Amino acid sequence: MSQTFDASAFLATCSGRPGVYRMFDAESRLLYVGKAKNLKKRLASYFRKTGLASKTMALVGRIAHIETTITGNETEALLLEQNLIKEWRPPYNILLRDDKSYPYVFLSDGPFPRLGIHRGAKRAKGRYFGPYPSAGAIRESLSVLQKTFAVRQCEDSYYANRTRPCLQYQIKRCKGPCTDLVSKEEYAEDVRHSVMFLEGRSQQLGNELNAEMEQAAMALDFEKAAALRDQIGLLRRVQDQQHIEGGSGEVDVIAAFVNPGGACVHLISVRGGRVLGSKNFFPQVGIEEEVSEVLVAFLSQYYVGNAERELPRELIVNVVHEDFQTIIEALQTLRGREVDITHRVRGTRARWQQMAVTNAEQALNARLANRQHMAARFEALAQVLDLDEVPQRLECYDISHSSGEATVASCVVFGPEGPIKADYRRFNIEGITAGDDYAAMQQALTRRYSRIKNGEGKLPDVLLVDGGKGQLNMAREVMQELAFTDLTLLGVAKGVTRKAGFETLYLNDAAHEFTLKGDSPALHLIQQIRDEAHRFAITGHRARRGKARRTSSLEDVAGVGPKRRRELLKHFGGLQELNRASIDEIAKAPGISKKLAESIYASLHSE
Repeated sequence: MSQTFDASAFLATCSGRPGVYRMFDAESRLLYVGKAKNLKKRLASYFRKTGLASKTMALVGRIAHIETTITGNETEALLLEQNLIKEWRPPYNILLRDDKSYPYVFLSDGPFPRLGIHRGAKRAKGRYFGPYPSAGAIRESLSVLQKTFAVRQCEDSYYANRTRPCLQYQIKRCKGPCTDLVSKEEYAEDVRHSVMFLEGRSQQLGNELNAEMEQAAMALDFEKAAALRDQIGLLRRVQDQQHIEGGSGEVDVIAAFVNPGGACVHLISVRGGRVLGSKNFFPQVGIEEEVSEVLVAFLSQYYVGNAERELPRELIVNVVHEDFQTIIEALQTLRGREVDITHRVRGTRARWQQMAVTNAEQALNARLANRQHMAARFEALAQVLDLDEVPQRLECYDISHSSGEATVASCVVFGPEGPIKADYRRFNIEGITAGDDYAAMQQALTRRYSRIKNGEGKLPDVLLVDGGKGQLNMAREVMQELAFTDLTLLGVAKGVTRKAGFETLYLNDAAHEFTLKGDSPALHLIQQIRDEAHRFAITGHRARRGKARRTSSLEDVAGVGPKRRRELLKHFGGLQELNRASIDEIAKAPGISKKLAESIYASLHSE
C-alpha cells in the first residue's frame, strides 16, 4: 500500500453517489480510471487488508492521489469513463487496440456500377453493405459474387479508359461493360442478384434462380440453364460454409476467454441471418482478469466508446455481468435505439455462441504458445552471441530497388513477444549512385540513429544488417560516428549456396565469422527477422516504383493540363511514341504551339 496516500482520510470525505474515479501516481500520471454506483464503497474495496489480487496491489502501491467526479447516474458515469479511457489510455485499464474503421462492401451508382471494399466516411454515392469484421471476409464475399454474377470490381478510372476487355472478362469474372459487351438490362439483373446476396436473402435468391433455370430448360436454352445451375451451386456452397439453419436477424456474437498471460475476445458478425465473418481482439489486460470484466470492458469501449460503430439489434455473450443493464442504457442514450444483451440462447444462436468461445480459446492459446516459442528463440540468440542478458529489442535493415530505381530501406523491430509493427519504418533513399546498397544503408542508418541520438525512439539491443562484410562495415562506421560503440552488430549473409540454413554470420566485425546449424532456434529467429525486413522493403519499393510509374512526366509541364495530356497521348498512341517525337512533330498535335512543344520536349528529355 502507498506510503504517500492516506486512504482513511480520503475515504472519510468520499461521496457515496455514482461517479468516476481517477488514480494518479506521485508524478501525476494517470494509472487507472473506473466508474462506480457508489464511489465510497468501490474505492474502499481497493484498500482492504486482504483478498487483493497481485495486480491490484501493484496499482494501490503506486497511488499518490485520487480524483472523483460525481455524475447523475451510473449511465453517465459509464459514458464519462469511456471518454477518459479513450483519451488517456491508462496502463491499468483494459485497453482495446482497434483504431481501424470496419470495412463495407460498396456498390457505386451509375448504369454499370462496381463492387468494392470501402473504409471510412461514406461520401460516395451508392449503397453500403456491412460492416464486415475484416477485409478478408469482404474479399471472400466479393470473390463469390465475381464468380457467380460477374459484376465488375475494377476502379472507375481503370474502367473509363478501357478500349478492350481485360483478363477478368477472359476468365469469365466480368461481362465486359467497359466495351459494351453486356446490355444494361442484363447487367442490372446481375447487380440486383448481387444485392440480394449481400442483403442476406440467399434463400429467396436461390428460389428465383431455380425458377429461371427451369424456364430456360423448358425453352431448350440449355447453355443458360447450365450457367444458372452453376450459380445456384456456388450459392449453396456458401450457405453451407456459413453454418446457418434458419438463423435470422442482426447479431454480434461476442465471447471472451482469459488465461494467465492474456485475454482474447472473439466477435462474429451476423447480418440478415448470414455470418459475414469474425475477428479476434487481444485487449491489454489491466487489473481486471475475470472473463466477465474483460467482456464488460470490451463492450463498453467497442460500442459505447465508439459512437460511429454499427450497433446490431442483439449482442450474444458467453458470460453475464451486473453492468450489462448500464451498458444497454448508455447505448440507448447515445444511439437512441434499443439493444438486447443475451446469454441464454438456443438452436443456431447457441451454436454461434459456442463457435465464438472455441475460437477465442484457440486464438489465445496459439498466441501464448507463439510468445513462448519466440521467447525461447531470443534466449537461444543470447547464448549464441554470448550476451549477458536476453535481448528485448532487435532491429533489422534491408535495401530494395530495381536496377537502382525507387530505392527503399526498411527497418523492422522484434521483441520477445514477436514483431513490434508500430516501430517499423521505411526510408526513401535519395541522392546516391543508383544501385549503391552501401550508400543506401549508410543513409538509412544515419537518419534512424541520428533521431535516436536526439531522444526520438529506442536503441535496440542487437542491430541486424541483411548483407555481408561490406554492409556490416558500413553499419559499424555509422555507429562509431554516432558514438553507439556498445551496440551489438550482426551481419547476415546468404552464404555460398544462398540457401536458407546456410547463412554466414558476422558478429560486430568481419573477423568474427561463424555459422549455425540449420535447426538452431537462434538461426530461425535471425531468418524470420531477416525475411520480414526483406518483405517490408520490397513492399515499400513496389509502392514507390508504382507511384512513380503512374505519374506521367507530362504532369510537370506548365500549360499541359489533363485535356492536353489526353489529346497528346491519343495523337501519338502513347507515351513511348511521344518520347520519340521531335519538337516539330509534337507541335503538330491538336492545341500544341511551337513554344509549348519545346517545353514538352525538354521535360521528356530532361534526364
